[in-house]
Amino acid sequence: MPIVEPAPWRHQYFSHVACPADVCIPTDDPEAWSWNPRHRWVFDKLQVALSQGLEAAPHGLEPASYPVFSKPIYNFGGMGFGSRVLASRAEYLAHNTPGHFWMPLLEGAHVSTDAAIVDGRVAWTRHATGLPTVDGMFDYWSIHAASNPKLERPLETWISRRLAGYSGMLNLETIGGVIIEAHLRFADQWPDLYGPGWVEALIGLYRDQTWHFDDTARRDGYSLALFGPHGRRYSYPPNEIVESVARMRDVSSVQITFHEDRAPEAHSMPPGGFRVALVNAFSLAHGLAARDKLASWFAI
Repeated sequence: MPIVEPAPWRHQYFSHVACPADVCIPTDDPEAWSWNPRHRWVFDKLQVALSQGLEAAPHGLEPASYPVFSKPIYNFGGMGFGSRVLASRAEYLAHNTPGHFWMPLLEGAHVSTDAAIVDGRVAWTRHATGLPTVDGMFDYWSIHAASNPKLERPLETWISRRLAGYSGMLNLETIGGVIIEAHLRFADQWPDLYGPGWVEALIGLYRDQTWHFDDTARRDGYSLALFGPHGRRYSYPPNEIVESVARMRDVSSVQITFHEDRAPEAHSMPPGGFRVALVNAFSLAHGLAARDKLASWFAI
């Protein structure tokens, strides 16, 4: 499958669509980095900050004022390990970390935006926001049907200036409209919620450098996470349980998000819990009911 998806529970979104063997589409950062040498600079979060005129610098160059936010310059699989607010010079000196940088402490909505880019121009966007709980966990993400012109206009300007010649998917994370991370891929957790024909349009984007997608029937969607406690060894539910949940009203898909044959500590999980499943749905209430049914089976 030329759509390179490392998570087997997400193959369901792509396996039904034929993709030419010579068209390779990344869903994760390592492949996106390798296949886009001209534009891979966007994975450098310090350069992304500087490209927007922000005060930012690597550790070793002290901020002029506090607080600031500190995090790794690159993040390939580390989930932002060591990121923190530095409220004072004493905290900066205590956490002066090679490979990290500081930038302003931002406020405002934290939004994840998927965009289809054709030769440095935005052809399509969808925005998602998450509801955080504790210790790095999210209860669910809302994938919004509505556009967001106030956010989209500055993003389109930045993209046209910085990504000339790029065709492919782009994921941007913003806080208060400021880009904090960029990835040359899309969010592979919920492509089914983008609607019928979206994967076909994705393949056409990488094959032909064009974007053709009928998005007139877009709907709000929700991706609901199910977490259990750390310290348990989890087993897969029987297929009939997963299929019965997937058939529930307004449920689009179910992902069982761990490897049964691997030790729990071999999974990258947030400190607050071990994620065992995701339910994608077009109704929050029905998605919650479906998640509750899975939770009962897992005894969570």
